[in-house]
Amino acid sequence: MKNFNIKAVLFLNYFVFAILLNSVGTVILQVQQNFGISKSSASVLEGFKDLPIAICSFILASFLPKIGIKNSMLIALFLVSCMCFVMPFADDFWFFKLLFAIVGISFALIKISVFTSIGLVTSTDKEHSSFMGFLEGFFMIGVLAGNVLFSLFIDDHNPKSTHWMNVYWVLGALSALSFLFLFFSKLNESEARSEKTDLLGDLRNSISLFSYKKVLFFLLCAFLFVLVEQSFQTWTPTFYKEILKLPTSMSIQAGAVLAGAFALGRFLSGFFSKKFSWIYVVSFCVIGFAVSILLVLPLTHNIQINEGTGWFNAPLVVYLFPLMGGLLAPIYPSINSVILASIPKYLHSAMSGLIVVFSAIGGTIGSMITGFVFQEFSGQQAFYLSLIPLSLLIISAIFMNQLKINSKK
Repeated sequence: MKNFNIKAVLFLNYFVFAILLNSVGTVILQVQQNFGISKSSASVLEGFKDLPIAICSFILASFLPKIGIKNSMLIALFLVSCMCFVMPFADDFWFFKLLFAIVGISFALIKISVFTSIGLVTSTDKEHSSFMGFLEGFFMIGVLAGNVLFSLFIDDHNPKSTHWMNVYWVLGALSALSFLFLFFSKLNESEARSEKTDLLGDLRNSISLFSYKKVLFFLLCAFLFVLVEQSFQTWTPTFYKEILKLPTSMSIQAGAVLAGAFALGRFLSGFFSKKFSWIYVVSFCVIGFAVSILLVLPLTHNIQINEGTGWFNAPLVVYLFPLMGGLLAPIYPSINSVILASIPKYLHSAMSGLIVVFSAIGGTIGSMITGFVFQEFSGQQAFYLSLIPLSLLIISAIFMNQLKINSKK
């Protein structure tokens, strides 16, 4: 397979950061128990993760190819490796704020680099879309693995136990291993550079992206999607613990089931993108997810959970709730691939930066709104709110598709 080595490295890097980024839901649940942190206070961890992603992406995106795509990924992996080896000694909430800030900065470097690299290792629009779907699917495999990994270190009998923080030894070793694989891999970065411009010219190229209406509608789509996605991913463990009254380890494993549904949905998007127009895939998924919310959430009221409840004897809704993620999953890789495949490769870094910025802002706002509504009203009402951004998302996607059709004509 052409470019097999570097493709494998991209998958591994995404896998590592999938675990680190999406551990925020587990950590929010655990710091509430370990340090007596309220829901609204714990929800700021999403901001410590996402705001550095947004800020660094905005600053670095336009000239990251000149720094070097491979060099940027190596820096990111080095930073998170060091921080992971510090975390087992954490004894205060601010350690977790620092952890997610560093993870956010590092992920900005990784995601822009990975998205830019996809255009370098694929040859056609369909290959680009397919690889993007599989890559995002593997990202969700990382989320699934991370939830399972964290659940293995949880002590259900002692909520105050900090034994779970030993998981960071494993994550540190995994990050260091990814660093070594990347260090010995080769990547031809020449097409990602615009040799005719300096840093000021690269910045002008980035700003010029805002002159395209399809880019503006795409950024709105990305913002709205991540607002919904991050709300569900971050607050599912707490929802299972406090609303469904399940054990902590099982609540975290529910996040793994949600991630597994996301992974399956994104792998399938890699196949569907070869057969159907992206707008049909996105429309089907948005409508299907909205309908599933209306059908599944009412089942979470007044359910009875016995003390010995596990995965083999839980009520039906315990399985249905995370499976909804399979419908939401194909949307993100579909819209990302459409916009990246429609612009020159030397602008992929700048466009990737904008994707990361608007995704990060959407994730932060979504998680904080969900946390506030969860605390002041109920978990069900918090998730019902997602119907509003879902409606705006499908409208924006339709406008984006029409602009894409018009530009081809």
